[in-house]
Amino acid sequence: MANRYIPIFLRHSPVPRVQNFALLAGLEASVRGMLISVMPLTVYEALGDAEAVSSRYFIAGLVSLLIGLMVPWATRHIPRRWMYSLGVSFYGLGITLAIIGTPWAVSVALMALAAATATTFVCFNAYILDYISRSQLGQSQSLQMVYAATPWAVGPLLGVWLRSIWAPLPFLIAGVFAVALLVAFWVLRLGNGKQISKAKGPATNPLAFLGRFFRQPRLIAGWLFAVIRSCGWWVYVVYLPIFCIEAGLGDKIGGVALSLSNALLFTTPLMLRVVNRLSVRRAVQGAFGLCSLAFFGSALLAPVPIASVLMMMGASVMLVALDVAGGLPFLMAVKPSERTEMAAIYSSFRDVSGILTPGAAWLVLLVAPLPGVFAVCGAALAGAYVIAGRLHPRLGAARPSHGRLAPGE
Repeated sequence: MANRYIPIFLRHSPVPRVQNFALLAGLEASVRGMLISVMPLTVYEALGDAEAVSSRYFIAGLVSLLIGLMVPWATRHIPRRWMYSLGVSFYGLGITLAIIGTPWAVSVALMALAAATATTFVCFNAYILDYISRSQLGQSQSLQMVYAATPWAVGPLLGVWLRSIWAPLPFLIAGVFAVALLVAFWVLRLGNGKQISKAKGPATNPLAFLGRFFRQPRLIAGWLFAVIRSCGWWVYVVYLPIFCIEAGLGDKIGGVALSLSNALLFTTPLMLRVVNRLSVRRAVQGAFGLCSLAFFGSALLAPVPIASVLMMMGASVMLVALDVAGGLPFLMAVKPSERTEMAAIYSSFRDVSGILTPGAAWLVLLVAPLPGVFAVCGAALAGAYVIAGRLHPRLGAARPSHGRLAPGE
């Protein structure tokens, strides 16, 4: 009887449910949503120009990529629950260094925060693939975004506002959410995930599974979608606020734009219904195509800064749609025996995009103004549009053998 009065998110469920993972996603979004608009401004303030910002993000991306690829190997020696906890602790380290605020401390803070995201993301996706059936993956993705909607919508604007009151304040609040994330993870008792079978040989080299990945074109395409989608978000999150500052719009417009765009996460259940009606291929291809046009439009409208910002906000609508559908081609192609390894491969999209975006921006800024970064990203999105056209037309649709027709039949 006493359990009736315990909040549902504190009860232990023998089999983790979709709602449990959505709770963790929401708490992590509270950490990252608070930092996402504050960190670019903090780094820009500490280093002084966009090229220096790009170089630091580029180095942080390299470090994070190596850490993300090593997580599957590490989980053979360290239980996954401890690996996830270590990832959350990286958030604490990054937040502490960001508060210090020196150029050196801010640079290392970027690496720590990127490592935190990579580590928790690998573990989180491995748990998802362990406990959530393929038929529920779309529902799980959508519900995670609903839980994360408020943090992502409120966090960027709130972070910039709190920073104007006292610079360390948004970092301190993000630290509180990081502690809450760690506590919730242990209360939910996800353990170390399912074990397919007992290991009969030595641990696999962390890079050995790359061969299996490259032999599966569907996985490659799904991973590329994730990389290019993430590059779009990188440009939106890091370079749009810098563009606003350099164009004379101030340091708060970027945070407002990001908060308004993230509020679209509340519409993800509706977007999922649209994906189900259109098919995964049509939804992914259409979103990439429209997003590409919006990025090109933003570059062309740069002489009118507010119009350029509005066009980028339009692009963010399609980026949110890709957050709903863009990961499904990869997740639907993963074999059960390769859950942890392919979760690590998939999670590397964050690090690869974190290397490609500042690296490409670094080169573009040597020869062109900041809107050139928008145009280059638009070209990458156009490439994803072409690749998406090669997906199977019935990907994600119910099979006729299950008694229902696929979309379009």
